[in-house]
Amino acid sequence: MVCSESSYEVRDRFVSMVCSGRSLRGAAAELGMSSGWSVKWWRRLAPMNLKPCMGRSGGLGLPLFEVWPGGRSAKTKKRRPLTLLDRELIAMGLQMKMTQSAIAQFLGRCKSVISREINRHRAPDGNYYARLASISAAMNRARPKHYKLHTSWELRRAIEDWMEMGWSPQLIAATLSRIPGATTMDRVSHETIYKALYVQSKGQLRKDLYKKLSLRRQQRKTRGTPRQHSPYRDAFKIADRPAEVEDRAVPGHWEADLILGAANGSAVGTLVERSTRFVILLHLPNGHDANEVATAMIREMSKLPAHLRRSITYDRGTEMVRYADIQLALDLPVFFCDPSSPWQRGSNENTNRLLRFWLPKGEDLSGFSAADLAEIASQLNTRPRPTLDYSTPATCLNELITNQQQVA
Repeated sequence: MVCSESSYEVRDRFVSMVCSGRSLRGAAAELGMSSGWSVKWWRRLAPMNLKPCMGRSGGLGLPLFEVWPGGRSAKTKKRRPLTLLDRELIAMGLQMKMTQSAIAQFLGRCKSVISREINRHRAPDGNYYARLASISAAMNRARPKHYKLHTSWELRRAIEDWMEMGWSPQLIAATLSRIPGATTMDRVSHETIYKALYVQSKGQLRKDLYKKLSLRRQQRKTRGTPRQHSPYRDAFKIADRPAEVEDRAVPGHWEADLILGAANGSAVGTLVERSTRFVILLHLPNGHDANEVATAMIREMSKLPAHLRRSITYDRGTEMVRYADIQLALDLPVFFCDPSSPWQRGSNENTNRLLRFWLPKGEDLSGFSAADLAEIASQLNTRPRPTLDYSTPATCLNELITNQQQVA
């Protein structure tokens, strides 16, 4: 049999026979090819990642059933991987000069899936061979794969030294990525470092290095897992607030928070009225636990007329676990923001930023007396505010009280 080197059909049959376990010499003899041509073709066609699975006689050592995607049924995965039959249809479509879009439509797959498949597993001669592509994909999926920190003690030692100096995993990963001439084997992501630190089977960083992290947690906190016994499970959510709170048309709706001092050892409570931006500061000389915050809030807000006590919006800090007592004492609902959503108390956050002029970060706030806090609140409440058309919060609040008295 005389075979043309440019015949795709012959090369495809040759590839199929070798991928099924036939030796190069055996496949060449059956097709009437010389052994020299068969070796030349195979070197040109076979990707480098197929070398580890070559059999002793020259053919592939993998039987056909092992090249199917992971040996799993297509129904077990939501995103079904391409099968050998899919790849044979792709190869047939390419030989028929079909576009990738047409092939994708025929197989019921996205065009991007077909495009990636062809680009990743195209043979060096430019053609796409179904069985070569299937084995190449299986080799790419091979498990287990060694973690970089298992195999590179130099990289592991460098990361440990940096962590001893107080570097964060994010900083280490960014530094490694910026080293000139570094390859992918010289770089790791910050997530890899965290896993190697907290899951010893995934990298074997020294277990005591968690003490060098900013939070010093011995176990990693799972993100997205809600607290099973949250004290706010039955509380009002911010989505439950009436519309009058959002447009600031009705006064008496407040936002509250704490300003923390050095090492979170001291605090000052803040209350901001949404319509007037009027500020009330809570003196917390005995700490800022739930009992102290509830007592101070009830004491200060009880001084206000009832029509200026309509609601309070707070975050989910532990200092507000006695919210039910506050609701009962002040006869108003307490709404809680969504987790990690400080912008839902925008007026309070902006006011806290202004208050930092008098209550700077890193300072012990327990040194401020109740009189000091009253003076600070007075200065801020008598400052003209652009958002109030350059009126002051104190003036706006007094007008509300006067108007209510006249109506009564």
